[in-house]
Amino acid sequence: MGTEEIKLAGLKVTLPRTRILQILETNKTRHMSAEDVYRVLLDDDASSIALATVYRVLTQFETAGLVIRHNFEGGQAVFELDNGEHHDHMVCLKSGKIVEFHDEIIEQRQREIAKEHGFELADHSLILYGEFKGK
Repeated sequence: MGTEEIKLAGLKVTLPRTRILQILETNKTRHMSAEDVYRVLLDDDASSIALATVYRVLTQFETAGLVIRHNFEGGQAVFELDNGEHHDHMVCLKSGKIVEFHDEIIEQRQREIAKEHGFELADHSLILYGEFKGK
């Protein structure tokens, strides 16, 4: 992703949009809140980009299909780049750690259940909540 994706999404290429997209692409944390992005901006380049601008840009990115917003239980909204690949999440209620996973058997069962009920599945989200033990 980069400035080309911003243009293709129908948005004007600006420094805040470019910088925020770069943070989402390069940060080792895949699920970031607006505050997380803002802290990276402050740490990296003493940016003059305001927190309100970060929120606005992330919302624009969501509307344009560049990022996905998640509102996991007990936490603030987090954003991840939409790379077009479906995955599900496990969220630790104690630490807030988020782990992505994909299981084709679960995916197949969901399609089968929808079909059994005459339900045309457009999209879905599976989030497992609990606590990571022993890792």
